[in-house]
Amino acid sequence: MKRERFQLRETIVTIIAEKDVHIEAAKKEIQKCRNEIEQFIRKDRFFRITFEPYKCSKDEPEIIRKMCKSSEKLNVGPMSTVAGIIAEQAVKAMISKGAHHAVVDNGGDIALFSYKTLNVGIYKGKQSTGRFAFQVLPKNKIIGICTSSGKIGHSTSFGNTDAVVVISHNVSLADASATALGNLVNTDEDIKGAFKILDDIDEIIGAMIIIDNKIGLWGDVPQIVRANVPYELITKGGAA
Repeated sequence: MKRERFQLRETIVTIIAEKDVHIEAAKKEIQKCRNEIEQFIRKDRFFRITFEPYKCSKDEPEIIRKMCKSSEKLNVGPMSTVAGIIAEQAVKAMISKGAHHAVVDNGGDIALFSYKTLNVGIYKGKQSTGRFAFQVLPKNKIIGICTSSGKIGHSTSFGNTDAVVVISHNVSLADASATALGNLVNTDEDIKGAFKILDDIDEIIGAMIIIDNKIGLWGDVPQIVRANVPYELITKGGAA
């Protein structure tokens, strides 16, 4: 299995595949996605800074329309989806080149497609690294596992969570949902009420909230197993 760390401006990803051609396909797609997003931001800088849903027209690039649609469902800004959508598009590009195992970790927002059972580490700070992971069973479709935190990383959160993880086959929606959930949780007493925002979104498979060593679960969360996930394998350093 091949693993490559790739950086393009703020985007820092880890790409895992069986063949170099699949890694190159992911890198090329990441460049394409970033170019389209940056061109749109140059046209309207409000798209980048708003924390509220953004109305875009049907004439905009597909990636922009997907970002708008996913963020609107959670009442957050479109940039809340950017890491997830880039990871998702990159994995789609890998599949189009024949990949049967494709993983793109964009700073904790992960898109994966694999014929293997994979352990995806749960990261809530360096002191907890490597202890637990989601055991993700093989599926014949892309799955997104996206993370937000009020304490770790560069992404904006109005909450105080150690980690919020959302699972969906719609990766950009998982990303937006993780942001929205995280915004609502400042103490462990907020966990139960926060999950209510997911009740009417059929595409969300499951979610987890961790704050001050308290854990809340919603929906169909993958089995949590003990796992050795080395700290150096965690994709760190970027917010997009």
